[in-house]
Amino acid sequence: MSISTKRGDDGTTALLYGKRVPKDHPRVMTYGRVDELNSTLGLCRAHANHHTIQEQILKVQQELVYMMSELATENKDHERLTEKFGEKLIDAKKVEALTRLVHSLESGGGGFKGWSYPGNTPADAFFDLARTTCRRSERGLITLRESGALVRPELISYLNRLADLLWLWGLEHS
Repeated sequence: MSISTKRGDDGTTALLYGKRVPKDHPRVMTYGRVDELNSTLGLCRAHANHHTIQEQILKVQQELVYMMSELATENKDHERLTEKFGEKLIDAKKVEALTRLVHSLESGGGGFKGWSYPGNTPADAFFDLARTTCRRSERGLITLRESGALVRPELISYLNRLADLLWLWGLEHS
């Protein structure tokens, strides 16, 4: 099957489970922002100076794919998505795992010591780009929720924690 289906030539795209919506639909805009975040994390992973950080970023990227799936699912199909992906979806355990990473970096001497300016190194600049992209994704979740869509609180917490983590990883690369 070709990636070029031409079905989107009319300005629509399919959500999970088949419903077609305009490409500027709030769901599409929101999972598109998370997709941008995932791509930016790829830059971070390619430039990270520690194998452990590269592995942690890859895990986050994998989790974001499931977040995008959830965001591409209408409220009425959420139970169906949960049955299909279950424990792969973002939950309190995944938020707590990011929280532990944040606390670990902070206890190792990292943490907020005042504002920094992106660009001390290429990796630092990529982490700052990812952090701001993450914050834009987080704001998109809020906008989607305000439109009446089901947005579980864990998704918002996850992106909030991820932005903190990206700040700390950026400091490690300055």
